[in-house]
Amino acid sequence: MKITEKYLSDEKPDLLEIQEAKYVGDFAIRLIFNDGHKVLVDFKPFLEESKHPSIQKYLDENLFKGFQIKEGNLDWNDFDLCFPIKDLYNNTVSKKTVEI
Repeated sequence: MKITEKYLSDEKPDLLEIQEAKYVGDFAIRLIFNDGHKVLVDFKPFLEESKHPSIQKYLDENLFKGFQIKEGNLDWNDFDLCFPIKDLYNNTVSKKTVEI
């Protein structure tokens, strides 16, 4: 008889969440999701193209670096700025996806 164990699951989590987020510089954040997916998201083009003052203020790098992971999402200032998790996962951040 051969005994085997499977340590890695092929199953996707029911709810996609960000587990880790690290600021790497110049408005880019490396994200790691609960399914192991990793992506480097460059927010600079989005911030520079936006005309809305509540988004433009995040061109202040110190303010931008103040993000946190909240409820599995990337959050700035109690959801003052946030993005749909699917857009972060697929690295498709655009002006139309932001929540104000």
